[in-house]
Amino acid sequence: MVSSSTKPVSASNPYGFSEEEWALRCELAACYQLIDLYGMSDLAATHISVRLPGDEHHFLLNPFGTLFDEITASSLIKVDINGKVIGAHAGLLNPAGFTIHSAIHMFDPSLSCVLHTHTRANNAIAMQKDGLLPLSQKAILLWDFLRYHDYEGISLDMDERERIVRDLGPDGRIVILRNHGALTVGQSIGEAFVWMYRLEAACRYQIDGLAGGRELNWLSEADVAHAAKQGRKALGIGGWAEAGKLEWPALVRKLERERGTTYRT
Repeated sequence: MVSSSTKPVSASNPYGFSEEEWALRCELAACYQLIDLYGMSDLAATHISVRLPGDEHHFLLNPFGTLFDEITASSLIKVDINGKVIGAHAGLLNPAGFTIHSAIHMFDPSLSCVLHTHTRANNAIAMQKDGLLPLSQKAILLWDFLRYHDYEGISLDMDERERIVRDLGPDGRIVILRNHGALTVGQSIGEAFVWMYRLEAACRYQIDGLAGGRELNWLSEADVAHAAKQGRKALGIGGWAEAGKLEWPALVRKLERERGTTYRT
């Protein structure tokens, strides 16, 4: 697994984790803090995971009941693919979080990070039958990466995992969870975060535009298809604006300016 930053987020590891696990713990803690900093957290609900290297198929999640601005590298819990919490109390695991995240980690090991939110904007779009509309460049550039998953109640049924995987598909990066929220995935933490940030912006633009009471400028199918193809080429893996590749190190620097470095403890 390759870190999404250009250098380790933290060089200090006082807890005895492997160097690679500690670096991922620091990055994931930074992601939780950034989701909170950008107003996309929901008390102790929602979750972000990262897959750890190795044959154990372990991944890291937030301890249930901890607010995102309290998350630190050492506070993250380790979970196996069967839902067993490694070295911590089982009550720290959000069972819905396990269902959603294990589905993706079991499906494609290259998708190392899974990020789930319930924001005001993405819920508003998730409520609308037509979902995200091709009304802004921000939305259209996501078009080829966007998928939908129908509502099934709280994600506690293990058989929902196969439908989450089916709806994500082999090349999806963003899933609008109907009447629920949103999910993004990435080969790095930075990639998953930037997909979520871009989706959040697109959802807010749509809600604001629809609320304006003015006639909307609908684009032709040809224009949408052209811009969507540009988005696939630019934002996809290897693209000149690959999601998260350039932004993540700068986001970590911003976090440290705003909140310091306690997330690395």
